Amino acid sequence: MGSRMAANLQKQGHCLVLFNRTREKAEPLLGPCGKFADSPADLARQVDVLFTMLAHPDAVEQAALGVDGFLNFLRPDAVWVDCSSVNPSFSRKMASLATRREIHFVDAPVTGSAPVAEEAKLTFWVGADPADLETIRPPLLSMGNRIVHTGGNGTGTSMKMVINLLLGNAMAAFAEAMALGEGLGLSQESLFDSLLGTPAVAPFLAAKREKIENRDYKAEFPLRWMQKDMHLATVSAYEAGVAMPLTNLAKEMYRLAMRDGHAAEDFSAIYEFVGDEEPASGGGAASSSSPRFSLSQDGAKRTLVSN
Repeated sequence: MGSRMAANLQKQGHCLVLFNRTREKAEPLLGPCGKFADSPADLARQVDVLFTMLAHPDAVEQAALGVDGFLNFLRPDAVWVDCSSVNPSFSRKMASLATRREIHFVDAPVTGSAPVAEEAKLTFWVGADPADLETIRPPLLSMGNRIVHTGGNGTGTSMKMVINLLLGNAMAAFAEAMALGEGLGLSQESLFDSLLGTPAVAPFLAAKREKIENRDYKAEFPLRWMQKDMHLATVSAYEAGVAMPLTNLAKEMYRLAMRDGHAAEDFSAIYEFVGDEEPASGGGAASSSSPRFSLSQDGAKRTLVSN
């Protein structure tokens, strides 16, 4: 995502200073409008607006506050825009640390897959002071086509968390519904044709049909990052005193799918994990998709078991 976003900034005439732990990943962006910094600190000395797009809160914290971290080296009144998917309390913590150093912090996570990022059609959910948003609006519009100001620091991250929770739960529920339908003898094609476009199914699932039919789960949004975002949602729910029984169950399904070899695949690969194709009983030629999990009840006890 980050490399595609940076490429679009360059296309709009922005010259960049770049840092990546793996320099080779930044090589395509180097040239007259792109130079490589030796460290986050070295980068910070050269810029007035700094974007981070990293995998998880620990990576962001390491880049900002670790050895050669950038936060102590940005100029006063510089703007740090964090586009990473992190939890709201982490964003607020970074905002507080930035303010102490006279740095303006913006949380601006994005909605959109890698292809959407390449087309500069990302949506930015921005938690920031309105004046800071106006400062960074031009570069944001180089990378996306929609900006939503959600409020103060942490609210952009909060909105992204809510959205990814819905995406992750909807994908897992759809996979389970498809497994049931196929187990009852309905064809995959019939289920797709009947369900997609109805109010019962989230619109984004239509875009996953080809991946599922072809069993080609090249990642647009890796399953491991969906699991991470759902886990962060449950952490935030705990902090806020909100019960999340469905999301806690779904995020563990994604974790088990990671252990089953689907971590680097698109998160729609949860379909492969939930439903296995097995020969029907009785020796017939038909096949069915049986759920990988069932809910076993014994008195007051309920247990999630793997088939």
